[in-house]
This record gives sequence, C-alpha cells and structure tokens, in this order.
Amino acid sequence: MEKIAKFEKVSWEQFLKDYQSTFPNLKEEDIQRIYKEITLPKRATTGSAGYDFFAPINVQIEPGQECLIPTGIRVKMQENYVLMIFPRSSLGFKYRLQLNNTVGIIDSDYYNAKNEGHIFCKLTNDTHQDKIVEVEKGAGMVQGIFVPFGITTDDEVTSERVGGFGSTTK
Repeated sequence: MEKIAKFEKVSWEQFLKDYQSTFPNLKEEDIQRIYKEITLPKRATTGSAGYDFFAPINVQIEPGQECLIPTGIRVKMQENYVLMIFPRSSLGFKYRLQLNNTVGIIDSDYYNAKNEGHIFCKLTNDTHQDKIVEVEKGAGMVQGIFVPFGITTDDEVTSERVGGFGSTTK
C-alpha cells in the first residue's frame, strides 16, 4: 500500500477563529479543551479503506436539521489524489445521516488555502422516522477515502488555489 498523505491539526489560531464563528456562545477555554482533545483520523482495521473522522464535540441533530462541525483537521497529500468524505455507513443506514454536499471533496491543494485546509463537515439528519442523530464526542462521524485521479490530455490549468469552499470556480 502506497502512503500518500498525512493528517494534521490546523493551528490553534485557525481553530479558535473557526469555532468562534461556528459556535459563538462557546468560551475560549472550552474551545481550547476541544482543540487539545482532537483525534486525528485513522482506519479501524488493516482492510478498511476509510479513515474515520471523530466528533470533536457531542453532536445531536434533530430530524430535518443540520449541524456544521469544524473538525480541526487538515490533510497534506500527494498531487493527483483527492480525499473523499462520506458519512459513516452505520450512521447513514440507521439515521439517513448525510453530508449537505453529498460527498466532500478535499483537493490536494486545499492544504494551502487561507483557512489552512480546515476540513468542515455539514451533516444533515434526513430521517423519515423521526430519529434524532446523536454522535458522542470521540465517536466516528464521517470517513475519508483517498482516491487517485487523472486529468484530460488537453488540460492546461495553471492557476493555484487561494481560498477555501467554492474558491476554485471564481
């Protein structure tokens, strides 16, 4: 198996900024505790394709509601790879937990974005059975799979990423 990437925490400054923006009622000392306790994604078994991302906080999502979660994680990967983020199979199966953008696409150059490549997950509880999704802090919530990709023979792109979400089409 080829090793092509490394997960890291974003800087404390970036994490604080993103958590204060997402959860304005949290105190800085609570955000610092969350930051210190971040667990980097990892596979559960040698046969697992997906790297589990662990909830940095307790997450409760009512039916039809959504929750934006700054993970505190970034990933440095080789060019010609993409990290695809999916809900964990069990949460999708039991609760219809979904990512708002269906599949998260983390490009290799996202690592150098202005937000340090901070990976966010926006989860939606799309249940038809009125089930509340509860993910305890430290439990797996989504999984990421690294996939190689190719480009067309006439590709002439020379621009480089600057921003985060939606910045590559501007």
